[in-house]
Amino acid sequence: MTTRRRRALLYVPGDDRHKIEKAVTLKVDSICLDLEDGVAANQKEVARSVILKALMELDFNDSEKLVRINPYQSEMMEADLLSIIQGKPDGIILPKVENAEVITLLSGELASQEKKNRWERGSIRIIAICESATGILNLREICQADPRVDAVIFGGEDLAADLGAKRTRDAKEIFIARSLVVLNAAAARIQAIDLVCTDFHDIEFVRTEAEEGARMGFGGKQIIHPSQVEVVQNAFTPSMDEVNAAMEVVRAFQKNAGLGKGAFGMDGKMVDMPVVRRAQNVLQRAGVSLDFVEEKD
Repeated sequence: MTTRRRRALLYVPGDDRHKIEKAVTLKVDSICLDLEDGVAANQKEVARSVILKALMELDFNDSEKLVRINPYQSEMMEADLLSIIQGKPDGIILPKVENAEVITLLSGELASQEKKNRWERGSIRIIAICESATGILNLREICQADPRVDAVIFGGEDLAADLGAKRTRDAKEIFIARSLVVLNAAAARIQAIDLVCTDFHDIEFVRTEAEEGARMGFGGKQIIHPSQVEVVQNAFTPSMDEVNAAMEVVRAFQKNAGLGKGAFGMDGKMVDMPVVRRAQNVLQRAGVSLDFVEEKD
């Protein structure tokens, strides 16, 4: 599994240089320069040019540089990729993925470009968006399609449209699919990234939905506005109390493991491997190295 944190993945229209320049100042984990839904059909060529120049000219600092290309079904996927690849993004987001074959095809294209440009093989990652009934049913093969696949994104809005479901704020109509994304991502040891909150003005609702996603096991959330960055990244960052408690569990486990104990009592509760793994997950989400925990013991 990748160690890169993607607590918030911010979409920015690929044809708007001003918004891209703003995005690189936001200290957001991942910036996705969009060639798909955020760009009108007659602006695709403009967006390709703007994105390439942005990738080559702007300092993204610690933010991940991603590009969402158009889906395979659009017949624009290859042209999008060839237009922006010289900017060497960190990853490609592929929307409307419904099977493993399209992931394999994209990975082959990326491998060819890496070889041609003498870049490290596998250095450009793939993030798949599953947003149709077919895509959700094929999640297992999609998540495990290729070593480049780092994460899977849940496209809740498109899925609801595909199902003919009425979208509600509590998202019960897509809850099963949302859970399946987490389940299959965990099985493949990749990240799961949660749905977009389209009501970006209601920051408290954004917070609530992000916190719910974190409890479900998502590692991050798609966002569409700078106002969502801080609240979403905080929702996917464990508190200091949670981090300290997790450290104590891991340290106690290391100590007891040295004594040959597989399970032990701590603060009146039994600690076994599932408890330890949950503590390790907290530390991973917080960006705390487990080696650091061991060294401090």
